[in-house]
Amino acid sequence: MHTVEVRRNGGPPRSYPSGLQEREIPVTDRERFINCVLGEPVDRPPFWLMWGPWATTWQRWEREGKPPEVTDHRSFWKPDAFPWAVPVNAGPCPKFDTSIIEEDEASFVWRDGWGIKRRDFKDSMSMSEFLDFPVKNRRDWDQYKEERLNPDDPERLAGDWLAQAKAREAAGAPVQLGYYPDVGLYGGVRWLLGDEECLIAFCTRPDLVHDIMDHLTSVYLAVFAKVVDQVRVDVIHIWEDMCGRTGPLIGPRQWREFMGPHYRRIKAFAEEHDIPVLSVDTDGMPDLIIPPMMEAGVNYLFPFEVAAGCDVNDFRKRYPALGMMGGIDKRALAESPEAIDRELERIRPAVEAGCYIPDLDHLVPDDVSWANYRHYVEALKKLVGVG
Repeated sequence: MHTVEVRRNGGPPRSYPSGLQEREIPVTDRERFINCVLGEPVDRPPFWLMWGPWATTWQRWEREGKPPEVTDHRSFWKPDAFPWAVPVNAGPCPKFDTSIIEEDEASFVWRDGWGIKRRDFKDSMSMSEFLDFPVKNRRDWDQYKEERLNPDDPERLAGDWLAQAKAREAAGAPVQLGYYPDVGLYGGVRWLLGDEECLIAFCTRPDLVHDIMDHLTSVYLAVFAKVVDQVRVDVIHIWEDMCGRTGPLIGPRQWREFMGPHYRRIKAFAEEHDIPVLSVDTDGMPDLIIPPMMEAGVNYLFPFEVAAGCDVNDFRKRYPALGMMGGIDKRALAESPEAIDRELERIRPAVEAGCYIPDLDHLVPDDVSWANYRHYVEALKKLVGVG
């Protein structure tokens, strides 16, 4: 079979069967992203700075002399465009009122757009304290479904999303459907029932879990169908955050039973509309549920948190067809330029193997100095081959 050779990022050339490669070497950020994820020819991996700083990190950087023209963490370096989510509403519609319910000197209590009552602390970047969730029984779910999850509510497509999407498309940027926190199967059940009650429900109220996931999927696909009639879409993204440091919060058997059928519905929709990437975001260690996810059509996963034991070199070897992003230990950025260089050298084999976009494994905490962040970005540019 005739093959073509493409040299990646200064590494050894890789051979591709030319009869299977329909895309030429990419010239846009969209093409580079899709080709990299799918293992097709690329000039280099994408240069991304997807994960931004905490608010307190940004404040630190301003104290340490960040130039005023740096108005966000990307503007100074002009990275490649990562997938942009079309701003249509695939979650609760209408959203709940998000105004503050009560407040004191240290904290404030509010209800988010899904109806979750939270407490946030004013001088901390910690996760919210979750006080109450909107669904406690079947009656609550039936009411929520009727009042907030009508898939055909015209307000779901309010706003200038079409003009924005067309502009991104014209600019050669990848376009995405789905985003945190409004598109997720486990994520949606968790957001409605709460962390503990969600897990208990898989065993004690499986009919409720099945019904929630089935209806949420129907809402997502109804909204997506209206968008793909007018816009070229490259990614369907599903937010789950269903793994901890020691593994997923449900096992592979439960994933296949509860989530697999709905992922297959989404994958069939993607194939029908020529959407090449089905993406999942889950923190923690996802190893046990990667096989069922890939069986159901997932071909792109992030962020591979190093603190949870994720090693992108290992995952690259064991799941060669899986597109990956993340896997750079954010904690190295708090140490020193030498530690940053060692960390980037550690993930070099995955970069050279392909199907991998090197980026941090989550947001940048406030123990990272401006000088160290600048060193990281410049070193990352060299790693991926940006001049």
